[in-house]
Amino acid sequence: MASNRHLGRIVALQTLYELDFRREAGDTSFDLGLVLKRNISRYESTVDDVFFIEQLVRGVTQRETELDEELRPLAPEWPLEQIARMDRAVLRIGLYELKYEDDVPPKVVINEAVELAKAFGGDNSSKFINGVLGTALKKIEAAGDAKPQGDIADGDTPAKPEAKAA
Repeated sequence: MASNRHLGRIVALQTLYELDFRREAGDTSFDLGLVLKRNISRYESTVDDVFFIEQLVRGVTQRETELDEELRPLAPEWPLEQIARMDRAVLRIGLYELKYEDDVPPKVVINEAVELAKAFGGDNSSKFINGVLGTALKKIEAAGDAKPQGDIADGDTPAKPEAKAA
């Protein structure tokens, strides 16, 4: 099931990336439900946890403003709007899972986000994602909202992210 969740995160990432791209391009006719359905159908034979994907995409989109406000101070040198679209989507998914997915240990959330960044981001994306989400987890733990977990990812100062493509 773990590999299926990884694939689910990939489908969610593709969907959220497309949403962000279309929104920045001024596409007001974007239908999240249709795009999500299309993206899930591409992996129909290998995805069996559609609920997880839908919950992840809808959770991130419904809480996007809140997530962005929490992400901004975690990497103040790099404005969220200037971070590569892919990195923004990975950060939103990771922070959403850290805060709202009780059945996924924080270490797994951060590791999955780092793997998505390695696969789909730029050269420094994985280090940046690891640093930002590690810092987010420390803040969550300090606030007393932490989920049970093992060792966490290093929350050192994030590496510089890839610049946003024009």
